[in-house]
This record gives sequence, structure tokens and C-alpha cells, in this order.
Amino acid sequence: MRSFTAKTAIRNNIPTDIGPARLGARWVDVGPPVRAEIVVMPEWDEDVSRYEVTLGETFPVGEETWRFADLDMTSANDWQVKIRRVDENEAMEPPTGHLWKRAQLRPYGELDEAQLQSVEAALGHPLPADYRDWLRRNNGAQPEVEHHIPGKPFSLLPERPLFGVHPQYPPFDLVHAQRIHRDPWFSRDWLVIANPFGGLLVIPALTGIPNVYFVHELDLLGPPGPAGSAVRERKLRAVAWSMGEFIGLLTPKELDDQPPVQMLPPGTFTDPRNYQDGPF
Repeated sequence: MRSFTAKTAIRNNIPTDIGPARLGARWVDVGPPVRAEIVVMPEWDEDVSRYEVTLGETFPVGEETWRFADLDMTSANDWQVKIRRVDENEAMEPPTGHLWKRAQLRPYGELDEAQLQSVEAALGHPLPADYRDWLRRNNGAQPEVEHHIPGKPFSLLPERPLFGVHPQYPPFDLVHAQRIHRDPWFSRDWLVIANPFGGLLVIPALTGIPNVYFVHELDLLGPPGPAGSAVRERKLRAVAWSMGEFIGLLTPKELDDQPPVQMLPPGTFTDPRNYQDGPF
């Protein structure tokens, strides 16, 4: 049976159907060389085959031959493998996909249980489990170069790392950060984990939700108190579903990553009239 398409893409381990078989990709590796594991699942046969191929190599699908033609990656968790059937007069097109670059972070080390409990005592509550585990293994992390998440308006810098336990150097210290960056703007329901260029990164402090959120610096205004905090907290936007996904999304920044300059009118991000405690 001949496949009903000559080109297709496999997204993040989601199989795609080409007729005689479903094709999946278990993993990709930017290398070099660029590699992927292709899984061939015949429609009328339980004999599943797996092929580790480098970019440009071929693999069999029944009586046909297919080629690993390209790889396009937004992050470690968002990618698609492009494949094409090898026909008699195949036109070899050069790959054009974007390869994700792994985050270049320098962890500060590890924390023991006594250190973690000391931090929790200083904060007045337990650390969220997902973040606690990441903090235990890394004690924060410093980017070697400027990093961003494509499409998000913030940058982590070497001088603006992910906070850790550094009481000897308050600008990088997690507990100190709550007094400086959280308490003027948010309730104790949140924990500030970094002060990147462009705003703040926060996580829920008192729930098991592992999401990482961002608030733009232009939304950090208004009066103190519960009413002002509630308005600012409504401006939070999720950027990752866990610390692991957040680290996987971070990408070293290059000049061609820069968006065009835009002039934003006053009130683009928030309107001070939203606040209930009067003018600020």
C-alpha cells in the first residue's frame, strides 16, 4: 500500500498517519549531528520498528523509503520532525528549520535539608514541591549569557540570575528578594524567583501548582495593600507549567532573536484607574 502523502511532520511524539503506517519520533538531539529516533507502526501489523537516523538519512516504511528531512525546534519541549518520501526523482531541499540551543546556566551548587528548612522558616511557609526540588539541586542559577523565552518580553542576565540561598550576597538571595521585589507589589501567596530585565518571575507560594508566571515591569505600579495586589496579580501570565519546562524553554539570545522596536502608548499594560485605593 502506497502512502497518501509525500511529506509530513511529527510533533512532540504525537504520531502522524501516512496510510500504511503511523510514524512517531521518540526524541531529537541537536547534536551535532542532528539526530532523531523514528518509530514506524504498521497499521495492520504489531511489529513496531525504531530507527535512529541523522538529518538527511533514510529509513524504511513498508516497501517505501522515507527521509529525515528537517528539524524545527522552538524549545526542548516543542519541536517537529519533518520527513518526506524518497521518490525516483526526489528534489533534495536543504534543511531550513530552527535548532533550539540549550540554556547555558551555571547552578550555584546544592542545598541540604537543613538549609532548605532554614529558608522555609525565614519565608514563613514550606517551599512548593516542584521549586523546592529544583532549588535543592541547583541553589539558583546564573546565565552565562543573556537568555530569553522566544516571544516573551523578559531576559535573564548574568547579573540577574535565578535566585538561590545567598544570604552573604542579598541581590541574589531568595529570602531578600521577597522583601525587595514581592512585598511592595504582591501578597504572600506568591514567591519571586527572579528579577529579569523586563519584570518579575513568580510562582504560587502556597499551593501545589508548579506554574511559573511573569509580570511586566509596566504593571508594577499602583498603591500597596490587598486591592492593589489583587489588580497586579491579575496581570500575571503563565510562561511554563513547571521549573523543568521553564529551564527547557530558556534560550541563549542572539541578535536575530530581537523583535522590532515598538513604541507603546501609556496604559498599554495596565490602567491606574483600575486600582481601588485611590491615586498613587
